[in-house]
Amino acid sequence: MNHPLDFLTAADLGTRVVVRTRIADGYTDALGYLRSRNATHCTVETKRGTVSLVLAEVVAAKEVPPPPPPRPRRHVGD
Repeated sequence: MNHPLDFLTAADLGTRVVVRTRIADGYTDALGYLRSRNATHCTVETKRGTVSLVLAEVVAAKEVPPPPPPRPRRHVGD
């Protein structure tokens, strides 16, 4: 599966992905969880909200590992 659309159509919903799409002045990435897809769009839930991406504008897509666990807070003065 070398083509990003092949990956997006085969990936299980809930898979953590990064999807690169064309925009007016270049490219942008959406990093998050694949929530839905149909023949023309896919939806990715990112930290900043859910984004709908036009599949015709997708130039790259792949699965990414889960985010690292949060670091413990450092205590000042210890």
